[in-house]
Amino acid sequence: MSDKFVGIQISPISFIDEGVEPLLDTLQGRFGINVLLVGTISWLGLKVGRRISWKLEGFPDHGVQEPDGMKGGSYIRHRPEFYRNTSITHFANQDPGLEGKDILEMIIPAARARGMKVMPEVMEPLFKYADHGSANTVQIPNLPQYLEVDQFGRIGSEPSTSNPHYRTWLHSILEDYARNYEIDGIMWCNERRSPLDNLIAGNPANDFSPAARREAIERGIDVERVRLAFREVYEFFQKARKGERFADGYLVEFLRVLLRNPEVLIWERFWLERNKDLDRELYGIVKWCNPSISFGLNVWNRNHLNPLRKAQWPWLEQTLYCDWVKPITYQHQAGGIYKREMADFHQTILRDFTPEEFTPIMYRVLGLSEAPWEEVLEKGFDPDTYVGGQTRDTVAAVQGRVLVYMGIGVDAPRTSATQAVCTPDIVYRSVKAAYREGARGIVYSPNYAGMNHTNLDGGAQALKELGLM
Repeated sequence: MSDKFVGIQISPISFIDEGVEPLLDTLQGRFGINVLLVGTISWLGLKVGRRISWKLEGFPDHGVQEPDGMKGGSYIRHRPEFYRNTSITHFANQDPGLEGKDILEMIIPAARARGMKVMPEVMEPLFKYADHGSANTVQIPNLPQYLEVDQFGRIGSEPSTSNPHYRTWLHSILEDYARNYEIDGIMWCNERRSPLDNLIAGNPANDFSPAARREAIERGIDVERVRLAFREVYEFFQKARKGERFADGYLVEFLRVLLRNPEVLIWERFWLERNKDLDRELYGIVKWCNPSISFGLNVWNRNHLNPLRKAQWPWLEQTLYCDWVKPITYQHQAGGIYKREMADFHQTILRDFTPEEFTPIMYRVLGLSEAPWEEVLEKGFDPDTYVGGQTRDTVAAVQGRVLVYMGIGVDAPRTSATQAVCTPDIVYRSVKAAYREGARGIVYSPNYAGMNHTNLDGGAQALKELGLM
């Protein structure tokens, strides 16, 4: 099929471990892969290294069976002429075996010879997740000057998307890719918590950096009044997490505090729109440089497992600045993610309810139909109801304006010994469910280096039955 899209997210180290040509032969011949989504720049171990959960799960049934020790960075050749308008200029990787190499130049000729497509995967923020790559381990000079500032004036842990140097740096990266490589597309991944989202999670609100404050003032926002409003809302969340009682319950008290401080919602919308602006700008840069390159959005699974984020990121709106979307549906991992997301709500806004009694209601709100709260970690989400349901909902929501390529979880990292384990049957059923409900393609995720071949075989069996392999 000319429009076949069977992708896999893959880190640079796999090409070093297994060899470019043998690896591509395996991916194409054994698993039916025809699209490579390559982690070309990241400080996130999940995207550039081997399996990060090896201590709990051991190593997969291929590749080098030892920790990688990678620190991350950029895995393409540095071209300083593309970064003259930003002060972020030193970010090439220094990892053994990859330093000085250009991963795209290494794989594109071999991929082209096999009729395979190549798409860089770029994740933002590039420095998140303290357990496997965070800002304080990234060796970029002056990086702390580009970070967010929280409501108390403290430097945060993620770059400010309002900082002109950081924003221009991301512009430059995508221009570099679009102008200098024979690539078929770019997958952009934007995963951040908004100010209100941070408060629910027990963190202070963001982003009050000088650049963000200037932009807000230009839009007529009284920044100091906003900060005062956040103080009371922050105090509510901190008290709720400690179990302090409120006369009318937690949900009513939250609404009462929010009504007294509507500036919080003004700031929430301001932050959200500036974040979406970045997506729109990058889409425009890619299309201006090379209109033939497709621009895809890798969309956080926590968006559809969290009612606030689901409201923040409607599918139809996102179709204005992409060619395709990849919803993340890591079925065996989703139960644990759902519990972590909802734990923050049940410690705060929904503390009036037990998770066990409220889960059926939240499932209905989110359009889910999964195992009860007390079983969902061990069982995970069902491929037919979850992957199939999310595919159906996404296809309907985008109204045919963009293509839907479902992100199929294959050995997504486990964080608990009791968490559901990926199996060939789970991958098989997920692939069948995605295509049955209207997906135009799939992307095995999150990283080939952490996947078992035996589980990918389950997906291959499904593709054969669908006539795609």
